[in-house]
Amino acid sequence: MIKSSDSLEDLFKKLNTSKAGLSGNEASSRLHTYGYNEVSEKKESSILKFLKKFWTPISWMLELTIIITFILGKYDDSLIILFLLIFNGVISFTQESKADNAVELLKKKLSAQARVLRDGKWNVIETKFLVPGDIVHLRLGDVVPADIKIIDDELEIDQSALTGESLSVTRKKGDTIYSSSVVKRGECNGLVTETGSKTYFGKTTELVEIAKTKSHIEELIMKIIKDLIAIDTILVIALILFSIYRGVDITEVIPFALVILIASIPVALPATFTIAMSLGALHMSKRGEIVTRLSAIEDAASMDTLCMDKTGTITENKLTIKTPKVYTGDELSLIKYASYASQRKSEDPIDDAILDYADLKSVKIDYANRSKFTPFDPSIKRTEAIINEAGKSVKIVKGAPQVISELTGNVPETYENDIKYFSSQGFRIISVAAGTDKLEILGVIPLYDPPRKDSRDLITELKQLSVSPVMITGDNSLIAEEVAGEIGLDKKLCNAENIKGNYAGASDCSVFAEVFPEDKYYIVKALQKSGHIVGMTGDGVNDSPALKQAEFGVAVASATDVAKASASVVLTHSGLTDIVDGIKSGRRIYQRMLTYTLNKIIKVIQIVFFLTLSFFVVGFFVTTAFDVILLIFANDFVTMAIATDNVGYSIKPERWNVNSLISSSVILAAFLVVESFIFLYIGLYAGLRISQIHTFIFDMLVFSGQFTVYMVRERKRFSNSMPSKILLLSSIVDIIIISFISYYGILVTAIPLKFILISIGLTFIWMVFMDTIKNVVFRHYKL
Repeated sequence: MIKSSDSLEDLFKKLNTSKAGLSGNEASSRLHTYGYNEVSEKKESSILKFLKKFWTPISWMLELTIIITFILGKYDDSLIILFLLIFNGVISFTQESKADNAVELLKKKLSAQARVLRDGKWNVIETKFLVPGDIVHLRLGDVVPADIKIIDDELEIDQSALTGESLSVTRKKGDTIYSSSVVKRGECNGLVTETGSKTYFGKTTELVEIAKTKSHIEELIMKIIKDLIAIDTILVIALILFSIYRGVDITEVIPFALVILIASIPVALPATFTIAMSLGALHMSKRGEIVTRLSAIEDAASMDTLCMDKTGTITENKLTIKTPKVYTGDELSLIKYASYASQRKSEDPIDDAILDYADLKSVKIDYANRSKFTPFDPSIKRTEAIINEAGKSVKIVKGAPQVISELTGNVPETYENDIKYFSSQGFRIISVAAGTDKLEILGVIPLYDPPRKDSRDLITELKQLSVSPVMITGDNSLIAEEVAGEIGLDKKLCNAENIKGNYAGASDCSVFAEVFPEDKYYIVKALQKSGHIVGMTGDGVNDSPALKQAEFGVAVASATDVAKASASVVLTHSGLTDIVDGIKSGRRIYQRMLTYTLNKIIKVIQIVFFLTLSFFVVGFFVTTAFDVILLIFANDFVTMAIATDNVGYSIKPERWNVNSLISSSVILAAFLVVESFIFLYIGLYAGLRISQIHTFIFDMLVFSGQFTVYMVRERKRFSNSMPSKILLLSSIVDIIIISFISYYGILVTAIPLKFILISIGLTFIWMVFMDTIKNVVFRHYKL
């Protein structure tokens, strides 16, 4: 078993190889043993994904009803229900995200070229053919193709995409460098120790693969269905028993009982939620937020905790100079000399920071005076330059404080204390010395990765929306605390190790420092197990598992492809302020879905109770099974327009409370049942035939359903805000069409116009009456 602590000698023995590399035959044999140096992927066919839409509890109920109605010869009912089933499946399939391709992108990340020593010769091969025991050569700009132990020389490695460290690190002989890191300086030969999923990078991939977001929408729908079906089953059983007692033909009762059960199922609820979230996704895309998993919009409304990766997300992932400490001369001269010992084309983050600071301070640099420049070399840990100044040759060195102090032999009195102070504050420190005959330390330059300008505003807005911000970083605790203080985040620092197995403790932390990829993933899981709905932001491969695990995973604009594929939302603008808009959009969509859900539950309870109780009272069905199926079209699918409604957003996270939904709906539905019996009495008193009563009751149920939408869409009075034009227009068209078919007897028995007008007028008046009751009920159940 390979261990990180193994020496080179131990590894050569364990892997049965040498500095001469493997033979071609041995490499082929090991390829069969270890497999390709790539990430295995699990794909699901589109056909299977589509078929799964018809393997849900809602689908089972509809499919069973189709079979029974077909056997009983109710072919029209069977076809209509079949249409409902297919319509719902197609809408869900076409609207849902198909961007679940993180593993595929990870595989592509590995499919590069590598220089490998085989049969005593250097060859260039695809990285997927590398095996443990291979000897590879790495140089500037290479992406490390596997986990590798350095055999000779030193490298400067950028592993920010993997570990979250904002600064590059130096690795020397005997050190391990990880797959997907980037060589920033130097060259070396290395021994391949792990490949594919066994690499540090591959383990991150496995976390991406196993990470799965829980679907709160599915949970909600199932809870609602269970409660409604439980109520309806009791009523249907009572209906059948009473029918047998009254001698009613059972072949007429069973289809009607099944239709009542169908009416209790929120058939259009999944499709409505999908449409509402799709429209929300479209709105968010116009604001620079690309939604790749629709259910994340609903989760954004419920999110109460947002975990944010520090490097490149909260901070700029770009070194910046803090106020330098000057020992000789002034700050401008210090920066001038440091600039001569720097150059842009080196692509060194420290050089870039110094030159940017020189531009900011308007320091003039005449590179014509520089006669020699030596770029940073990991072996000497410094850059050097020689300039001509006032007819003299001046040598400048810039590098690690201890290295520069050894070169000068004489340090300022406060030098050591200054170094300790800056280090304690989490800064990276560069010293600068210059001289003609003897070097003199001019000063020290502290560098750090500063917060983005909008980070503090983001923290403030999140708190105003009752979302707890949490910063997660691979940097040390000192840097983490410094950044947290700058952006206005509480400095409740925690160690990721402390929350493993102690999920409750995660809720008390606002900063996690020195974390690794798996730590981020487990932090998110720990918060979820503590009852939180969690958001996660990030930009690197190291963030991918946590991004996928979180209910609301957000990849920033500069994120790697892997991070974007793992996230549920991808930002296209720099910064994080668009997240706030995403939260607000999610909460608006929640209000729309709450309106639809309340309306549906209220109508279900009204219909099943009224149709059942009225049968007990008058001894006949007050409407037909076909009318109930038609009612689903007239109400459920028309009221999908709620997905476009004009609504505000809450200042607190939204959580679905099924018990409150059901309880409040039962109370309001009870008043609608009373309204329904008033209509039945009017129809009987007016001498309408049974077939005409069917139409009269059908009209009442349709119109009442439309007006109920406008009653429940507002937490205050129904007239407090204007609905969307689409919603209003859909209701008007629905009322006109139902009035038209009722008057002319299309699909239903014709009734006089006055009864249609009575139905419209009375249902509207009843809605105004119930609006007052609704306010009391909603306040009590906190809806």
